[in-house]
Amino acid sequence: MHTVELLVDRVTEQRVADVWRALAVSGLPSQANHHHPTNRPHLTLTTTAEPPPGGWRALGPALSVLPVPLRLEGVVRFGGRTRVLAWRVVPSAELTALHQQVWELLRADGDVSRNPLHAPGNWTPHLTLGRTRSTAAYRPDASLPAELAEPWEGHFTHARSYDSVRRTVQLLG
Repeated sequence: MHTVELLVDRVTEQRVADVWRALAVSGLPSQANHHHPTNRPHLTLTTTAEPPPGGWRALGPALSVLPVPLRLEGVVRFGGRTRVLAWRVVPSAELTALHQQVWELLRADGDVSRNPLHAPGNWTPHLTLGRTRSTAAYRPDASLPAELAEPWEGHFTHARSYDSVRRTVQLLG
């Protein structure tokens, strides 16, 4: 499986890494404990079984709008087999349009393997803070790092694709 992801500016990346460390220090699940070299704060736009025919160049026109504004505000939690704590990304008009365009470009290539949770209308933009299978791992918001209580503004500056089989990334655009 391949992802299409947006990467944040360096200052925002440091801010998210600080929150990851604070979560780890407080004993909560944290991406700080995920030591693979590809682990960076990112926003997943969609997944696909294979790169589009002709390669990732097909996304060039859509990705040419980068950088786009980023606003982090509040946390979201996702249930399921693996529970996720995430910093909510407020979907700006620019981000929503970029997401829609990437989704449509990949759909035009006939890929039906994509996760329906990434479909426009279903997608919840977020930056993952921690993942766990434990049911009791996440405390109330008041016990989370103070940085999560304050909105944060930055930019999505670059795009990449993560190959989950090879565990490699490729910069896009």
